[in-house]
Amino acid sequence: MTNRLLAQVLVVGGGTMGADVAVVFARGGAGVTIVEPDAARRERLPGYVAAQLAAAGQASRPGALRTAAALDDVDWTDVGLVVECIVEQLAPKQQLFARLAALAPRGAVLASNSSGLPISRIADGLPTRGRMLGLHFFMPAHLVPLVEVVLGPDSDEALARSLMDAMRRCGSVPVLVRKDRPGFLANRLQHALAREAFALLDEGVASAEDIDAAVRFGFGFRFLAAGPILQRDHAGLDIHCAAAATIYPSLCNAGEPAAVLRAQVAAGRHGMKSGAGFSEWPAERRDAERARYDRLLRAGLDLLRDELPPPATAS
Repeated sequence: MTNRLLAQVLVVGGGTMGADVAVVFARGGAGVTIVEPDAARRERLPGYVAAQLAAAGQASRPGALRTAAALDDVDWTDVGLVVECIVEQLAPKQQLFARLAALAPRGAVLASNSSGLPISRIADGLPTRGRMLGLHFFMPAHLVPLVEVVLGPDSDEALARSLMDAMRRCGSVPVLVRKDRPGFLANRLQHALAREAFALLDEGVASAEDIDAAVRFGFGFRFLAAGPILQRDHAGLDIHCAAAATIYPSLCNAGEPAAVLRAQVAAGRHGMKSGAGFSEWPAERRDAERARYDRLLRAGLDLLRDELPPPATAS
């Protein structure tokens, strides 16, 4: 089943996430086709994928990457896995998967890279519900090892485990999310932290820079070595339990985003992509920051190399 999934992978959407997802599968030896309607973006994809593979010390295989302008242009013969990487809106995803149900081979796994929409809602009413799964990557997908394999109520768990095996062949670290909750697993944890961070900012407890430093150089520094549960075993569960009894009652439990976050969004300050967020991001500074960020992520991968599954060697 694993080899069948990776015989030919179809990535629908060649934006930032889709392009990096294609790199993940290419490094696992899969044939990859990317469907991207924008001609200029489509032209850039082969060079981008080849450059990212080269940066990871892997050569791209001639002919391993194909591009298509539309689903109708795809050669579906050997497609074992489809990964959707389009806009994060329910209606377009439902429309796409309705088409995939008609076009994809009967045995192909149909996966969504949605970061929060439950696969059960995307799959609602489709005859392909049993072979539809969440496959959630984290940006940048080719540098962050984690990928979530999400079960819907009708998903075939055997297919999910085969998909996890396929992701290990691609050098990723898959986790199985058994309940299809909004945000799945990692984003629920991440948003819990972000809610408290923005609440502290709202309350004037600390600056944005000091909040970031507290995470990066304090408890976040340890996360490279141990997650929050294992770390508590290191530190002592009795100590954590006693501290929790004091701290938990005062933690933020707001049901809406913090005022400081809503204000930035309302002002059109959406972060690097708009040129401003909590900081100003002119092009030169943005590019330098992204280079620094990628460099540190690659260094982290080097530190964890012995704990990561090695990508399969392409035959």
